[in-house]
Amino acid sequence: MFKIKPLFFTLISLSTLDLSVGYAESMTLQNLSDEQLSDVTGQALMTLSYIAPTDTTNLEAKRVGGDTNIGFYKLGLEADLELNANIKKLQLGCGGVNGVGGCDIDIDNLSLSGLGNSATSNTASVGDRSARVGSSAVLTNPFIQFAIKNPNSASIRQVVGINLSSEKAVGLMTFGTENKVDAFNNGIPNGINSLSGYMNIAAQTGKATINPITISQNSNVNPTGIILAGKACSTGLFGGCGIIRTTYKTTSYNITLTPTSQALLTLPQQPIEGKRMSSVLLKASTTVNNINLSGQLAADTTLLGIKISGNTSGILNNLKVNATIDESLGLFHKATLKGTPVLLSTQFQDIKWPGAESIAQKGWWLEISNPIDIGDITPNKNIDIAMPTIKDALVEVNKFLEANWVYCGSFALSCLTGNIPLGTANLPINASPVDMAMKNLSLKNQSFTPNCYGSLKFC
Repeated sequence: MFKIKPLFFTLISLSTLDLSVGYAESMTLQNLSDEQLSDVTGQALMTLSYIAPTDTTNLEAKRVGGDTNIGFYKLGLEADLELNANIKKLQLGCGGVNGVGGCDIDIDNLSLSGLGNSATSNTASVGDRSARVGSSAVLTNPFIQFAIKNPNSASIRQVVGINLSSEKAVGLMTFGTENKVDAFNNGIPNGINSLSGYMNIAAQTGKATINPITISQNSNVNPTGIILAGKACSTGLFGGCGIIRTTYKTTSYNITLTPTSQALLTLPQQPIEGKRMSSVLLKASTTVNNINLSGQLAADTTLLGIKISGNTSGILNNLKVNATIDESLGLFHKATLKGTPVLLSTQFQDIKWPGAESIAQKGWWLEISNPIDIGDITPNKNIDIAMPTIKDALVEVNKFLEANWVYCGSFALSCLTGNIPLGTANLPINASPVDMAMKNLSLKNQSFTPNCYGSLKFC
């Protein structure tokens, strides 16, 4: 269903022709001399412009690997177009050049409106609904643009792309019916099923709470298969190592890792683009500190064949983590348009349209360049550290243990009597980050007001 409000055109030229509505005879066309015509100014309702293949503003010809023989014709409307629209199902490029079994763009329950109260409130209240339904997106100078290959040859020139856009757009675009979560607070995708296009994700932060995990060297409890090895010594009178020194290798361990503070996630601004995407990978990073280590450990030493075993404890700091968030596009529900254009195009070949941020790929393509605020990326539930992450972390711990002594007290009695302190392992700044995976976070800033009166989620 479309709801299109009237177009408002400002025709400056009418005001310059000195038409007096009060006198009928003045409405008769009058001959003007060349001198009089030269004094008349105005603005056309429709404009036509052309960018030649050799023009400096031809981004397609300038890009690496671009087609240097494409020109662009643009037919524009010099006006503001106000639009409030609901589209139940938008499907473009199903089958076609990109293959059967999918669509280039497939979106359920797409709405376009003015901003309403979205800057301060995104509820389904009567006031917020009225504000959104009563507003319109404003497209300034909308246009249709044609990409023409071989534009200077009438016999072989051809249309290889069509672009629908505007000089700028202000409004709110939403996808789906609501920002849903299940009983476990996982996001439930709805709205975008597949997308060929480009979006910019604004920088965000969040806090991750990481669950404890117990690991072992080779038992049935999360075996790592990794030997911990390092060097140990008795403690000297004035600190440092005493006369007893040895190296060790673990034969077994059961250690619980307990993060005691939340990890601050940092997501830099990043573009996402591709063809027929249903999900995207967002890259974040964090540093985890104050990880308590506690449990039992047994090890062989090089000191007269002595074996040590007993309780162990320590703290692990500065564990750098690269977090990959596998996010369904069905969890992106809201794009605020703040003056940058929205580009919807179809093309026979990859094309960099004038003024575009991305290279539109073959088929249908939607570009939303204004950064999308997905909100606080705090995970909707605690994170379990995956075993590949644990193994990567132990590689870094082994580097620390190889370079730093474990102090076993006077005459090494502490280690010999079953108390093996690993101490505080401050991993170096240049330690390799470990990887951590997250999936389908419910995005806090993606709740939105339905573009409907009453209680309907979509109309």
